[in-house]
Amino acid sequence: MQSLTRIFAVMHKEFLQMSRDRLTFAMISAIPLIQLLMFGYAINTDVRNLSAAYADEADTHLSRQLLADMATSQVIALNRRVASAAELIELLDSGQISIGIYLPDDFDRRVQQREREVGQILVDGSDSIILGVARQLTAIQVHFDSQLPMHAPNNVFEVRNYYNPERRSAVNIVPGLVGVILTMTMVLFTAVAIVREKERGNMELLINTPVKISELMLGKIIPYILIGLIQLVIIFALGWYFFQVPIRGSELDVLFASLIFIATNLALGLLFSTLAATQFQAMQMTFFFFLPSILLSGFMFPFDGMPQLAQNIAEALPLTHFNRLIRGIVLRGADMSSMRDEVLALVWFFIVALSLAILRFRKRLD
Repeated sequence: MQSLTRIFAVMHKEFLQMSRDRLTFAMISAIPLIQLLMFGYAINTDVRNLSAAYADEADTHLSRQLLADMATSQVIALNRRVASAAELIELLDSGQISIGIYLPDDFDRRVQQREREVGQILVDGSDSIILGVARQLTAIQVHFDSQLPMHAPNNVFEVRNYYNPERRSAVNIVPGLVGVILTMTMVLFTAVAIVREKERGNMELLINTPVKISELMLGKIIPYILIGLIQLVIIFALGWYFFQVPIRGSELDVLFASLIFIATNLALGLLFSTLAATQFQAMQMTFFFFLPSILLSGFMFPFDGMPQLAQNIAEALPLTHFNRLIRGIVLRGADMSSMRDEVLALVWFFIVALSLAILRFRKRLD
């Protein structure tokens, strides 16, 4: 009986401690809720409304009918028209679309003769999910089926796979892993570093030195920037050695984009450290931030296939913009100027997070 009494006393103490720790108590209910909503609502493997453009050189009744049938399928969102296949490739290179539909000027004759495909589907094949969705379009039965001869081929379109002709999933995953690993490690390192200084009593010593708050923050960030760059080199070196993942763009662009992203995550880690009282709370907050980042950023699932609300939330996550940036440079050979919106978004995240961290830190000192 005395043993049970002691056990219940310890249990009572533990429940009291958890009730006083508001962050832990919030995590108990918030994490299951967020996971349920994300996996049940935002994460959708049945991809719809992928961004697409089309070039209809024929511009006939039959070509317009075919495009209308494809739009009705809701697999793609045909929201842009261009003049030629070359412009479709430019849109693919810049990451503005995932799929391009090209109908040549002799479209009607191809429909009647059916000696070859009536058009082409240009696909950003770096994501195998998008490639699979594009192949669904080749099976769409259009309203002119009755005009086709008995020996007509099953597929209406020729699918042209760009950026990943071997259809290897590692080509898409490895660049995405750069952002995932840097998010997890950089945010956690700095979030725990500041809290650890406070728990050990070192922060009071630092405060009594001539070091300014901004200098303290930058001094904490810079060493971890070097660690992040080491991780970057390791990931790409192993990706090339084991999976032959190429870097089609400029290595300097990869370095510059990664530097901005590393600095952004470190600033976010500093902000979390000003909110957490213990290292355990800092780790909880990091996990709370990391979970939606990995699920909503486009790392695992096509961004365009998510509901609009989930896309709006994802736009507020640095990993979303970095995934577009690093995959554009590494897989499509894009340059920084063609993806300046993503660069500016990361710079804005860095400025806001670091400013809030400095303000929060000053407030805690007062």
